[in-house]
Amino acid sequence: MIAYENLALVNEPFVAEFRQAFGDFQRRGWYVLGNEVSSFEVEFASYLGVKYCVGVASGLDAITIALQSLELPKGSEVLVAANSYIACVLGILHAGLKPVLVDPDVSTYNLSTDNLSAHVTQNTSAILAVHMYGKVCPMPEIMSFAKERNLLVVEDCAQAHGASVDGKKAGSFGDAAAFSFYPSKNLGALGDGGAICCANAAIQDRARKLRNYGRSNRDLNEMIGYNSRLDELQAMFLRIKLHSLDKMNKRKQEIAEFYFKNIREEFILPAKDSRFLDVFHIFTVRCKERDDLRDFLKTKGVEAMIHYPLAPSRQEAFKSFDFASKRFPISEEIHETTLSIPSSVYLTESDVGKVVSAVNAFL
Repeated sequence: MIAYENLALVNEPFVAEFRQAFGDFQRRGWYVLGNEVSSFEVEFASYLGVKYCVGVASGLDAITIALQSLELPKGSEVLVAANSYIACVLGILHAGLKPVLVDPDVSTYNLSTDNLSAHVTQNTSAILAVHMYGKVCPMPEIMSFAKERNLLVVEDCAQAHGASVDGKKAGSFGDAAAFSFYPSKNLGALGDGGAICCANAAIQDRARKLRNYGRSNRDLNEMIGYNSRLDELQAMFLRIKLHSLDKMNKRKQEIAEFYFKNIREEFILPAKDSRFLDVFHIFTVRCKERDDLRDFLKTKGVEAMIHYPLAPSRQEAFKSFDFASKRFPISEEIHETTLSIPSSVYLTESDVGKVVSAVNAFL
């Protein structure tokens, strides 16, 4: 069976270096918000081309704290793609704001200014731009759109480590950006982790306080904060992997290019645009018989996944929200027809060839 993902194989190249670094870490005896976190924050900010990075405990916390750090009016509206992962909606809610779901572009699965326009009201304060599957939203256009309407922008870069548009990396456009380092991400930790990145000193100062009980020093708590600190061990591992992120992304791009060249045109594959450098966190294939295709691939020894089978608007947790009764036809089509096929960095040429043969054989 060609597994959709095998994290043991993904992380195997880094284990020896991590074990060596762990010895130094243990001898230092500083296990929370120490040198590993502060060094990773500097290195990751430099990689993105931004001034500040604040390590937090998860991607969800990164979204929540990033939005809170913008000091948006309580209860104001945040526009977000209707096909986003549920964490995006939860982060908006935890920040005391109102999510407004917007159908994405049918070819990119991301927000576009065309779809945003109809949803801006006098209560709209921000846009949460979610970079789905490893493709950046059209951020230059979204930033211009937001500036014209006095809106702030947070990027959700959980699936877009190293992706770019017009040569500028995801996470360097918005007023703030949220990252997840969940193990399956392109830059994945050995557990949970996240980060908030920005260029504004005041935003990063609020984020640092919020992640650590709302305090500016050990004895002074200025805000109602959280215990949401990136773990030192996770930061250590992320520092080791960060040096190989572009190499890992390049391998995923090579696999994607093989799929583009060889999967039959009857399937709908990710949109390609020379402006965008995609990192293919997830490589999607769309067809109306999605569930049948997944079952067929299993019989051929290929594991495929669905990201995501149920839209946020259809989740039980949100049944009392106004968007639960609304239709999002583009989002619903994406959720009903999209299948994720293996695209992990450890796959061999033989593996991707077998995936292609199995997909094409379905027809």
